[in-house]
Amino acid sequence: MNAKNEIKLSDHFTYGKLLRFTLPSIAMMIFTSIYGVVDGFFVSNFAGKTPFAAVNFIMPFVMITSTVGFMFGSGGTAIVAKTLGERDPERANRYFSLFVYFTFALGVLFAVLSIAFIRPIASLMGAEGELLENSVVYARVVLCALPFFVLQFLFQSFFVTAEKPNLGFLVTVACGVVNMALDAILVPLLPQEQKLIGAALATGISQFLGGVIPLIYFFGKNSSLLRLGRAKFEGGACKSRVKRLLRVCKQHCDERRGHAL
Repeated sequence: MNAKNEIKLSDHFTYGKLLRFTLPSIAMMIFTSIYGVVDGFFVSNFAGKTPFAAVNFIMPFVMITSTVGFMFGSGGTAIVAKTLGERDPERANRYFSLFVYFTFALGVLFAVLSIAFIRPIASLMGAEGELLENSVVYARVVLCALPFFVLQFLFQSFFVTAEKPNLGFLVTVACGVVNMALDAILVPLLPQEQKLIGAALATGISQFLGGVIPLIYFFGKNSSLLRLGRAKFEGGACKSRVKRLLRVCKQHCDERRGHAL
């Protein structure tokens, strides 16, 4: 899309223009979901049914730990876009930088805790024996890339606010292709006992790239509305996201208690 046809946030949106602007983001979500599917395909064909079951068993936990990226991405874009609309780009970039750094720090914390406690967590979820061992092996490798996987989800939202949804789509597709290519190379060629590790490495590397490429782009000079730089801690901005998460969790728990009764 050339500069003349680029869609700006300040444009008047028709249904067609809105669809064109949001379509890359929809496609991003679809391609992000292929990580576990691709791993499952190669693991099931080359590693066996128990490693395949382990991938499907532990992947939901990995996705749950990465949702902090969605939380700060969806809420953070609203705050940053509002600030841009108030014609205060410097403050908007401070907010943007704060959300990126804070989310990455949470990703590191979640990764460390998850790696340390993944065995009792998987056991509590019902895994035992060989399934437990395979789940722990796969999760510990993939969770090493969790801080960058969290950033990948975060940037999926901020690429839209930066008026670069197509760039976000291309990054996601590129990472998906890397995942598929590495799976096709590592899983068939590695020894039987290392095939599951190969699948986890393929996913982890693609997730790492999904977080690092946008970091490099936003740290450098770019043609978008946003750029990473110094961040001033804004307790209200982060606190509102955390409170929102706690409200959602409380509502979910109340609903489960209601169903149980």
